[in-house]
Amino acid sequence: MGRSAKGLTWAAGWAPIGALVGLVVAVAIGGVPVGVVVVRYVALFAVLGLVGGGIFSTVLSLTEGRRRFDELSLPRFAAWGALGGLLLGGLAVMASILGAGITPLGAVIAGTSTLLGAGSAAGSLALARSTDDRQLLEVGEDIADVGLTAEEARELLGRTGRGP
Repeated sequence: MGRSAKGLTWAAGWAPIGALVGLVVAVAIGGVPVGVVVVRYVALFAVLGLVGGGIFSTVLSLTEGRRRFDELSLPRFAAWGALGGLLLGGLAVMASILGAGITPLGAVIAGTSTLLGAGSAAGSLALARSTDDRQLLEVGEDIADVGLTAEEARELLGRTGRGP
């Protein structure tokens, strides 16, 4: 999954959360058009998700190099996502998005982006692994069609039975 794909996946995941936050904000403020507030928060969270996915992808490539998804643990992947979310939240606070700055609201923004980053990373890994599993199953079906013996299939897949 490339950087742009991670960013788009995160944007799609964060947009509905923005809708919920926008709804809560609109109801709390009162007297404002709910639809307008919700749409603004959907757009804000989608953009933040896009940027957050890009930051995470950069952090992941710098820290994990060329490891495959099946070589990464879910907790470690989520930790890198949390770091990416924290960086995003820190940038948002420093840029005074929503007028936050270094305030309790700024801490909420940074904390929320950290949690969203960890959750999004875990979801990205689960999605990537499910895609890899489907591709492996499809490859396995092709091998069965060729009519290889079990031993030949193990050798072809690099599992000769000698050692771990």
